[in-house]
Amino acid sequence: MQTYHSLPILLTVGLFAINPVAATATESSQALDVIKIATVTKMYQQDIDHEGMDNPVVLEQYANADLQAAMQLEQDYFDKTQMSCNVDYDVLWNSQDPDYTQDKKFSMADKGLVQVSLAQGSNIYYDLTCNDKECQIADVSLNEDGETLSKHLLEACR
Repeated sequence: MQTYHSLPILLTVGLFAINPVAATATESSQALDVIKIATVTKMYQQDIDHEGMDNPVVLEQYANADLQAAMQLEQDYFDKTQMSCNVDYDVLWNSQDPDYTQDKKFSMADKGLVQVSLAQGSNIYYDLTCNDKECQIADVSLNEDGETLSKHLLEACR
């Protein structure tokens, strides 16, 4: 009967061969998370620096094409009806009268969303689309029920 002294060595070599791939995927995911958080952090800092007075609004500047199109529906609706179909508060701050000096915490949440926890007690969740170099805001969760800004605009501004 033959003994397989090399079997443990082959298994060990096989594990080491797989491990770098898993580590690379994890490192890539972590790097993407860093880029996502940096994008949202930069967006908030720009809004703070200009106290929400950017034109177009800072969210639109960081939005991907789909979110920009939904935001354009809002402008088109207003031009036609002289009425707003938007939410009645500043989405970034979940407030009608934002406190730009309040503390914020940026972190990763479930499903790859960036969570911004505001000192006032609100959490805002951003879905981002990314390439190798940059990310853009794809959508913003307006509440914990999963309603998003784009869904609201697409429904209310038609």
